[in-house]
Amino acid sequence: MKRRTILQAALAGAAAVAVPHASRAQTARKLSYLTWNIADQEQLFKEEFADFRSANPGVEIEWLDKKGTELPAFYQTQLVAGTAPDVVDLQGAIWVEYAANGGLLDLTPYLKKEPEVAKLFNPDYLASWQYQGKNYMLPFYIAKTLLYYNKTLFKEAELSAPPSTFDELLSYAQKMAKGEKTGLLTLNFDWLYWPLFKMNGIELLTPDMKKAAFNTPQMAAVLDRLAKATDSGAINKIYWTGRWVEPNGAFAGNTVGMLHAHSSSYFFVKGQGSWINESTLGVAQAPGYWATPTNHGFGISKSTKNPDLAWAFLKHVTGTKWATRFSQSRKLLTGNIAADRAGLEYLRKDDPLGAQVLQTQLEHTDKFTGNWPLPFDAQLKDAFYPEIQNAVLGRKSAKAALTDAERAVNRVLSRNS
Repeated sequence: MKRRTILQAALAGAAAVAVPHASRAQTARKLSYLTWNIADQEQLFKEEFADFRSANPGVEIEWLDKKGTELPAFYQTQLVAGTAPDVVDLQGAIWVEYAANGGLLDLTPYLKKEPEVAKLFNPDYLASWQYQGKNYMLPFYIAKTLLYYNKTLFKEAELSAPPSTFDELLSYAQKMAKGEKTGLLTLNFDWLYWPLFKMNGIELLTPDMKKAAFNTPQMAAVLDRLAKATDSGAINKIYWTGRWVEPNGAFAGNTVGMLHAHSSSYFFVKGQGSWINESTLGVAQAPGYWATPTNHGFGISKSTKNPDLAWAFLKHVTGTKWATRFSQSRKLLTGNIAADRAGLEYLRKDDPLGAQVLQTQLEHTDKFTGNWPLPFDAQLKDAFYPEIQNAVLGRKSAKAALTDAERAVNRVLSRNS
């Protein structure tokens, strides 16, 4: 059975197999809270919980934290058992699947009743958790793609500023390709590479999201150029095959001119690249200001027995006080406007370059792409990307690869219509 079929069956049968009062999240004054690989924040969460309990005497909070590879399977298992955690941290587009299949509580009525809550957040980030006009999540922490560049390699290639167009991006990459040095890398999972197509005016789907829209002469021309740049060494081949460790590690090795990645990459690359400082690493928006967000948000499981208490807890952990503390502790942004302002000010004193990276996350937030609210997002990726790989790595012509990708994507769309 496919994942979505299993999820639909799980949600349909959850009520029948739910274990009464003794189960997780079933007691009147108990909340369970599931986070995604942030066990290092234990001390901060203890303080958050104590603060929440002082305002809600008698409430018990059970905190669960799972690694990224484990959380989706764990959450789905809990849905089947009827013991889903009350509040859950979800990343990327996986939340859409749960929202579409009845796993998450619609937060729209709460936001309408308390409009001041919505005003806490950057509206573009908040809107990225809407599905069919309903809001299912509040921001926990946020990230979007940007362009890092090696100032030393730029200087060697007589380049003085970051590229502002796709043509310049490829031209600069070619100028830096020499020997073991290459010009450009990207992270290619979760549609993080899509800004490179969007800046060429290419759309993945038609406006009604019913059919593929990318099989065009313009897309074929872009793929041909990317294939030639890859073959020449202007684009590092890891661009198309690595996910997280490989491209970030290659850029940290000081032999690649540019890295298109999200803000989280900075801290990984900095930890591995002793060469990185304000004089050697540049930070810029990608051409056209297009970026793909890859955010974490908090939702409430629809099966919760305490929706109002869960909402109060959600407001507590995403409110300005604790979002600020989290921003400063983890050196990231939260989507909470005031918290991010304070978090950036704090980071500027400790890591000015890191603050420059995070500042890009608050700019041009009206230029998001690659974040389509589709419950079959994972299926689309699996249908689309292998054929793009085939084209840019020279296994197929661009025209043949696009024809096959279009057929595969339309098949997914037809199955899910």
